[in-house]
This record gives sequence, C-alpha cells and structure tokens, in this order.
Amino acid sequence: MSQLPVRIARWSARHAWRAIAGWFAFVVLCLGIGIAVGSHEATTEDYRVGEAGRAEAIAGSAGMQQQPTEQVIIHARSGPLDTAAAASAAQDLTERMRKLPEVQGVAAPVSSKDGQVVRVPVVLNGPELDGKKNVGPLLAQTAKVQDGHPNLVVEETGSPSISKGVNDQRGKDLALSERITLPVTLITLLIVFGSVVMAGVPLLLALSSITAALGLSMVASHLLPDPGVGTNMILLIGLAVGVDYTLFYLKREREERSRAGGRLSSEALVELAAATAGRAIVVSGLAVIVSTATLYLATDVIFSSLATGTILVVAVAVASSLTALPALLVKIGRRTELRAARRAARGKPVRTKRAEAETGRVFDALLTPARRHPALTLGVSTLVMLALAAPALGLELVDPGKDTFSRDIPAMQVHDRLNTAFPELLVKHVVVARSTPDRAAEVQHALTDLGRRSQADPLFARDAGPTVRTSPDGRVSVLELAVPFPAPSAEAIASLDHIRRDYLPATAGRLPGVETAVTGDVARGRDYVDHENGKLPLVMGFLLLATLVMTVWAFSSVVIGLIGVALNLLSAGASLGLLVVFFQGTWAQDLLSFHSLGAIASRVPLFLFVILFGLSMDYQVFVVSRIQEAMRNGMSAREAVLDGISRSAKVVTSAAIVMVTVFGAFVALHLTEMKQMGFCLAVAVLLDAVVIRLMVLPSLLLLLGERAWWPLRPVRPARRAHAAVPRPGVPQDVG
Repeated sequence: MSQLPVRIARWSARHAWRAIAGWFAFVVLCLGIGIAVGSHEATTEDYRVGEAGRAEAIAGSAGMQQQPTEQVIIHARSGPLDTAAAASAAQDLTERMRKLPEVQGVAAPVSSKDGQVVRVPVVLNGPELDGKKNVGPLLAQTAKVQDGHPNLVVEETGSPSISKGVNDQRGKDLALSERITLPVTLITLLIVFGSVVMAGVPLLLALSSITAALGLSMVASHLLPDPGVGTNMILLIGLAVGVDYTLFYLKREREERSRAGGRLSSEALVELAAATAGRAIVVSGLAVIVSTATLYLATDVIFSSLATGTILVVAVAVASSLTALPALLVKIGRRTELRAARRAARGKPVRTKRAEAETGRVFDALLTPARRHPALTLGVSTLVMLALAAPALGLELVDPGKDTFSRDIPAMQVHDRLNTAFPELLVKHVVVARSTPDRAAEVQHALTDLGRRSQADPLFARDAGPTVRTSPDGRVSVLELAVPFPAPSAEAIASLDHIRRDYLPATAGRLPGVETAVTGDVARGRDYVDHENGKLPLVMGFLLLATLVMTVWAFSSVVIGLIGVALNLLSAGASLGLLVVFFQGTWAQDLLSFHSLGAIASRVPLFLFVILFGLSMDYQVFVVSRIQEAMRNGMSAREAVLDGISRSAKVVTSAAIVMVTVFGAFVALHLTEMKQMGFCLAVAVLLDAVVIRLMVLPSLLLLLGERAWWPLRPVRPARRAHAAVPRPGVPQDVG
C-alpha cells in the first residue's frame, strides 16, 4: 500500500488534464445518479427500539398505529372568546380540511376548561413520518381561515408542522454555517499559503468531495434508510477533512519544492509528496472510516446514517487528494516554473524559498516547556486535561424530544399555547395488548382497570377519562393515558415507571398468553437511551481495538498505538467534561443561546468518541509520520521528535483552525443537539491540536526515547550532515 499513492500521483501528474477532467466527471456522475435514484427515507419502523418499539409494532399489525395529527386552535386576540365566532371559524376550517386529499378526518371541536380556546384535531393520511411532507396544504388552509376571521387567532401545530418547521430551520442554519465557515477557511488558507490560487485548491476539492458524497449517500440510502441527518454529517465532516487532507498534501509539496531549489520537476515533487503526505492521508482516511464504522454496531438508524455519510465523504476526500490534487499541483507548478524561466530569460534573479521548520514564535513557545521540562509538562498538561474531564462523571443523558426544539419555530410557539390550554395533551402513554379474539372482553376489562388505577394517581390527568379501543378483529386493544407534565420532566418519567412497574403487571400484564407493552413519547425516549447505553460498551470496545490496531499497523509500534488510544481518550474526556459544564447547567444559556435540557442529548457522547477518535488520527498520523521520517533520515529519537513536531506544528494548527471553525459554526444553530455536537467537536479538536500534540505527545515521546517505537524501531542510516534531495521516482518509505 505504501507505493499506491505514488503510483496514482505519478499517473495523475503525467496525465494532468485527464485526471482533473476524470475527477469532475466522477463528481457529476455521483450527483446525477443520486438525483436519478433519489433518497429512501427512514420509516417509522426503522426507529423502533425496546418495549416502545414492540408496542408500536403490535399496534401497527392491527392498523392502530399512531397517526400524524395536527391541532388547530382558535382563540381571541384580546379579551374573552366570542364562542359564536369561534364556532363559525371551526366550521369553516372543518369544511376546508375535509376537502384535502391529505386529510383522513377532522374531529369535532373541543373547548378548553376555561372556554377561552377551541381546538380542532385533524388527522392526516399515511404513516406518522410522512406528516411533515403532507402538512403544507393544511397550513395553507389554516392561513385562509385566519384571513376570513381577522378578529380571531387561528393557528396550527402538531408533530407534522413542527417537523416541517425543524427541517426549514435546519436548512437556514446550514446556510448560515456555510456563510461562517467558508470565509474563515479561505482566510486561514490565505494566511498559510499567501496565494489565492493555492488557497482555493483545498476549498475546491472539499466542496467537490461533498457534492460527490451527497450523490453517493442517496444511492446508499436504498440499503440503509436516511433519517435526514446524513446530509448534515457530510457537510460537517466533508469540509473539515477535505480541507485538511489537501492542506497536508499541499504543504508537503511546497516543502519539497523549497528543498529542491528548482532541481526537480513538478511531477517529481508531486511523487515525493505522495510518498509521505499521500500515504499519511490514506492511513488517516482508513482510520476515520474504520473508527466510524463502529457506529453500525449501535444498530440505530440515526447512527447508521451518520456513519454512512462520514465514511462516504472521507473516502471521496481521500480519493480527491490522491487523484485530482496531484494533477492540479502539476498544472500550478508548471505555471510557476514558466514564470521563473521568463524571469531568468529577462536576467532577473529567481527567488526560491528556503525549506525550514516553519515553527514560528508561537509554536516555538508552546513547544519550549516540553523541550526543556518534559516530565513536568507531561504531568501538568495531563492533570489539566483530567480536571477538564472530571465533570463528565456527572453526565446525564436524555433523548431530546419535540419539547426541546427552538421556539423560533412558529409551530412550537403554538404548541406551547396549546399545552397551556389543554394540559392533558402534554404527554400520552399508550398501553397496547395483543391476544386472541375470544379474549377481547377480558383484555378490555383489564385495561379499563388499569385506567381506573391511573385516575387515582396524581401523576395522571384525572379529567381525561381513559377509553379502550379494540381492533375490528378483536386481537389488539389500546389504552391511552394522559399526563399533564412535559415529556422530559421527572413527573412524566415517573408516571411511565408506575405503569410499567405497577399498574400493567397488576392488570393486563397478569393475563396468561396476553402480550403487553407501553409506548408514547416518554417511553420512546427512555427506551432509546437505554438502547444506546446497552450498545455503548460494545461500540467503545471495538472503537478502542480498531484505533489500536490501525495505529500499530501504521507505525509498527505497540507503544505508539497505546499512546494514540490514551491521548484520544484524554481529549475526548476533556471535551465531554466541558460539554457537561456548559450545556447540562443553565449558566451558559444566554452565552450560547440555548435552552438547557438539564442533560446531554443521548447521541452526543457516543458520536463524539467515535468521530473524534477518527479525526484525532489525522493529527496522530501526520505528526508521528514526520517524527518517524526524521529518525529514518538519521536523527536521534530526541531530535526526531522536536524536528517532526516543529515541521508539522503550523500545518496541524492551521488544519485545526479549519476544523474548529467548521464545528464551531454548529454552535450557532438552533437545534440543541447540533449545538452540543458542534461545541464538543470544536473543543476536542482544539485541545487535541494544542495541548495533546504540542505538549502531552512531545513530552511523552521525549521521555520514552527509542522505547516509544517498540518492538520495531525505525531503521536509521548512517548520520548525514545534510539530507540529500531524494531522486524522483524513488520516494522515501514513511511509516
């Protein structure tokens, strides 16, 4: 594999236009095929886990599954409600809604306890998740009723309209993040390269990689359904790694060009960069792909989609760095050589930039403690990271439901007003029982008994008399129990525990041969968190093993592999601790513009560990490769550590700035879960690039010396005063 990047780069360099045209043809083909086949969206069945999922499957088998429902509320603009005007508006609304093909039925208007609000339930056709696609015509009719009754307020909410609002908001948020990240990324690249052309190459390849991955993800959704989060991940990871890989390759090519001093052609310089940075990109990309693939072990449709999006965009970014990038560099290099030849022909001196470590004052200052006092630096920096990680011991997880969505969404504002007027709609537990048709009456009686027991419990709504519905074939019976507390609250969770632990086992649950289960928003959330917690040890175990194996394979050193795992755990733990500090409490709500859930979204920690382990391998591979390369060029272990980290410090930090910008932009989004993911990844990358790679890693390697490379130490040639310029076509084998 070590020669594969060189062979690909050699072909691309010799057939530059064909390689460039082939790459962009590949991008267009991927996007075209993706658009042609379309996306296969996840269905309700794909989200089912635990007892709640089993209850939904039972209800669905009898056609009694939860249906998408909208609630239209009517109230006065000020003062008491004119009941006659409200009745007229409700009648107008009912007639309009019943004419829509998207509507299955409209229930009779219901008045609130104080008589000031009237609601009209509207049931949509189709599965629950299709509601957000079909709710548009309903919202339009509600707006027309509002126009026809200007003295009243007629507004609509429900899971379909809320989901549509979330999707619309997410689209605006992604556009905002792009407006933030693209200029900052371009400015960073301009500072690094000092050239608009060279700064534009990483952005061009990153954006083209994202485009190709989006097309491929549409195709992949026919194997693994898309719940709608894959695109977010492709944009998030694609820009970060796409720019990073190109940046590492570009910097190495410029370094080789400076070292050669005009004695090598652009083709030869590209081959040299491919032998070092090219191989490191392949190893890093494989590491990200392997670590991300462990998310499939969670057997969760959302994690599977996140994994698929990440794997596709990383694979495409690696491919662009190995094929299109060498061709572009050759074309740019030939233009540079032509300008130099013209200057020489006019008798003007040709300036060549001398190769140097490019450490800079800031990086040199950061490296000074590790260089002079490695033991002290290692101890202090490790203690600081452990202190940052300590708050993670108090981590609380929650499955964020619709109550956590931004109130900037109009449907969420109406949702709050609806729940204030009709608190019995806040939460509903759904008890499902399946038996043989001849036992329908017995099951109904047991569920009715369960409903009576709940009415004596202060955690349940007493004025919403529970009724039992039975399927036409008599096999499935359903009981809905209202709870006047929001879904994330302790009271709502306790009410679920009362049903599952006490009421159900004492009633329908004690009937032999009767299958029972409980679902609802609270049950879904609780079962989802329990499902993830159950999968966490499996995913983490394979993640640690995969990281260790990949690192040992890349560097032929067990010690380096163990160091990589330990440092990844350290940076992930510290970022998770800071996440708890900022998001689990309320003190940072105004600072970061969010509403605290009192906990962390259940998907964030596992996602953080998996993605961060992969991305940290970027820095691990590029930094350690430079150290290993220096040792093979004749340096001692100490000299190699200092030289390798010095030469990679600027480019690693530049890459980190790009990643921090990309991830940090997600903190500006409205969705709390995305805020937490963006914050956690941005902090983790920053800590990894600065504290881990400039303090902890060099200190540790300096203290270990050549023992760090056990059992296979790099073979060093005789010490040379000056490294010769490598011959083109015979690249050095790094790592």
